[in-house]
Amino acid sequence: MTIKEVAEKYDISADTLRYYERVGMIPKVTRRPNGIRDYQESDLGWVELAICMRSAGLPIEVMIEYVKLYKEGDNTIPARLELLQEQMNALKEQKAQIESTVERLAYKISKYEEAMETGVLVWDESGDCHD
Repeated sequence: MTIKEVAEKYDISADTLRYYERVGMIPKVTRRPNGIRDYQESDLGWVELAICMRSAGLPIEVMIEYVKLYKEGDNTIPARLELLQEQMNALKEQKAQIESTVERLAYKISKYEEAMETGVLVWDESGDCHD
């Protein structure tokens, strides 16, 4: 696949794909004899992983480190596993924070909806979530 086709398939820019390759977020893409990028299935797998990790908020540096370790071979499997576990833990913490925020917002929304019906904004005694 050409870079244009890959960009369209994943709805990202060709510049982003070039950037991912340039900084090492994905390994060097297969090229034709004339130097044009020719994305193979294995290249697409790396693109998908990079997009997934970025959309989850993982730092670029983590992806670069993961690719670097991958290129060094199977002796880096323990290091890659540790890296992924650390990122999983960070995402779980982030998820818990988001869930807590969602709960707080749901509470505030319910109080404002109630106020729209009654004409009075009343907060619970807990003192939590006030304006």
